[in-house]
Amino acid sequence: MKRREFIRLFGGTVVAWPLTARAQQPAMPIVAYLSVGSLDATAGRVNAFRKGLGETGYAEGRNVQVEYHWLEGQYEHLTAVLDDLIRRHVAVMAIPGSLPVSLAAKSATNTIPIVFGVAEDPVKLGLVTSLAQPGGNATGINFFAIEIDAKRLGLMHDMLPKAARIAVLLNPSNPRYSEATSKSLSEAARSLGLELVFYKASTPGEIDAAFAAMTRDRADALFVGGEALFASRGVQIATLAMRDRLPASFPSRELVQAGLLMSYGTSLIDMARQVGIYTGSILKGAKPADLPVLQSTKFEFVINLQTARSLNLDIPPTLLARADEVIE
Repeated sequence: MKRREFIRLFGGTVVAWPLTARAQQPAMPIVAYLSVGSLDATAGRVNAFRKGLGETGYAEGRNVQVEYHWLEGQYEHLTAVLDDLIRRHVAVMAIPGSLPVSLAAKSATNTIPIVFGVAEDPVKLGLVTSLAQPGGNATGINFFAIEIDAKRLGLMHDMLPKAARIAVLLNPSNPRYSEATSKSLSEAARSLGLELVFYKASTPGEIDAAFAAMTRDRADALFVGGEALFASRGVQIATLAMRDRLPASFPSRELVQAGLLMSYGTSLIDMARQVGIYTGSILKGAKPADLPVLQSTKFEFVINLQTARSLNLDIPPTLLARADEVIE
């Protein structure tokens, strides 16, 4: 490895940045990009974030330095990462797509600007005072997830009318999301006449074990919770779902591109771009307290028709017509 590609570890989390750029431009602001997922699983969001920065006149390595912190589902390393960022007083913490990381960052500092992308109402979460006037050091975008879990389950039911027992995969390391999702889905399942069976996994090994249990329990389909850990294990989950012939759903397109049957949710690419725009705006002097929290308006329904054929499923033409994208 070249010296200028030096890798530094914080409690197991990998952070990389070129030392030469820091030496040549000591005044260059540092943005900390925090993700509970992995680079491979969220590369599209990283590119969108950079695009958003570019729309405000910032280019990585030219007039801003971005440090990337990939937790890969290991929340236990977050405290050490945040402690280091606060000690060095980075210019902005950009957190596109993780509620636990956003809450931890907000709890850890009330001075360093935070730009978040969260799946729940940030006012109820205590991240901001109001959507129009955040009033503190944090702002960002609410991209919804739990709010649309019921609709995603309904789309699965429309696509798989004979599926009566639905497995639900959740991450116990993210209890707030897991509990809210369980409640939302249970209410929706009653109205649809579906039986839900819940499975927990917070490591790759536990994902394997959960799929083995789903097979034993004869699940008809799989609802994967919108958790960054699962996004980072997209290939594993898609491979296991195909092996066990489980039609599966996820909130974002990444896992459908990896081989799951369908997704429904807001555009996380657009969310990451908005986080980049707000990050650039703060670097230019805007205050988080004055930047209203945005709410996602772009929703995507994606179907993997190749997976459907492999599972011998006939997708209703009405659903194919409603899809924003059909992967052939």
